[in-house]
Amino acid sequence: MCKGLAALPQTCLERAKEIKTKLGTLLQKPENAIDLIIPYPEKQEKKPEKPQKPCPDEALQWRESLDKVLTNSYGLAMFRSFLRSEFSEENLDFWVACEDFRKTKSPVKMAAKAKKIYEDFIQTEAPKEVNIDHFTKDVTLRNLVTLSPTTFDLAQKRIYALMEKDSYGRFLRSDQYQDLIK
Repeated sequence: MCKGLAALPQTCLERAKEIKTKLGTLLQKPENAIDLIIPYPEKQEKKPEKPQKPCPDEALQWRESLDKVLTNSYGLAMFRSFLRSEFSEENLDFWVACEDFRKTKSPVKMAAKAKKIYEDFIQTEAPKEVNIDHFTKDVTLRNLVTLSPTTFDLAQKRIYALMEKDSYGRFLRSDQYQDLIK
């Protein structure tokens, strides 16, 4: 992995600057926007409900696929805890962020989320940089120029495959999971 921007080819630097500029432009407030004098009432944030522990039979179904784990709130929390113990939680964080991005309808929110995902997970030396190959990174960077719900699809699929091939099997063999299915 190259360190710093000086090691990147000039075309990558130019492309990264172009994407950063476009994302920044999308996030700027229009000059003719009017600030509302009367604020909207703040939404009451609900505390997320604690996922209910599944019965052993339900947890056994998680062996069928990683999807079964990720679509179960308790399974997701348990898999996150396992990944945290392996110091690879960024993979799941990225996958979850991409799922959230895909469901976003507002172009402004989409741009903000894309920028955050790029800065947190994709850019070189990002705080939670995920391990994707240069081709995938390049495709993702090009997709950032014209945002759509599929912008991060290739990178998300690669990280999912990495989790499925690597971490998922160890999770199923972990004491944490084995205790749950007993």
